[in-house]
Amino acid sequence: MSRTQPAPRLYRGISQEERRAERRRRLIAAGIAVYGERGYRQSSVKAVCEAAGLTERYFYESFANSEELLVAAFNAVTYGVHQEGVEAAQSKRSRKERARAMLYAYFAALQREPHAARVFLVEIRGVSPAVDAAFEEALRGIARNMTRVLALRGEAADELLQVGVLGSIIQIATSWIHQGYKPKIDVVTDTALRVSGVLLGRTR
Repeated sequence: MSRTQPAPRLYRGISQEERRAERRRRLIAAGIAVYGERGYRQSSVKAVCEAAGLTERYFYESFANSEELLVAAFNAVTYGVHQEGVEAAQSKRSRKERARAMLYAYFAALQREPHAARVFLVEIRGVSPAVDAAFEEALRGIARNMTRVLALRGEAADELLQVGVLGSIIQIATSWIHQGYKPKIDVVTDTALRVSGVLLGRTR
């Protein structure tokens, strides 16, 4: 006769797993804010915990070290911004219109959330081989998905070209931010769209 699993313990109607997930979300949000304001290398676990309103015990419940939090913060920003672009492109009919909508949403998000932009574009670089690998994995995944959203057809996918185009767009964004978000967003979007034309031009 099988024994039934005990029901999860609730605290104020919230399970232990839900509380743990909420603490993790708070730490990621705090990491984005603290790393974005002070820089990753100038930020301690204690500073992140203070920003999250949690003790260090809860930090190590979710993350082995600061690098793991940095990767989680990077992924939260990266995939959040990418999803905004995908949603912006859905109502557009042509590939060029979808590409421009995605790019405009991307630059708008970076301008709207400067701390998140710093985590996404600056703080992730050169921390460690493991963090570099996480960056490369995200870059490849988003490049493939970007190509899918644009409905590119014809030749077999050229992953190096996809990554090269997205890497160029990221470099444009980094320079744009260092220049104080100048020129205007429409101008930088059109510049990035010309780079994207390398992919668009491969379709039949």
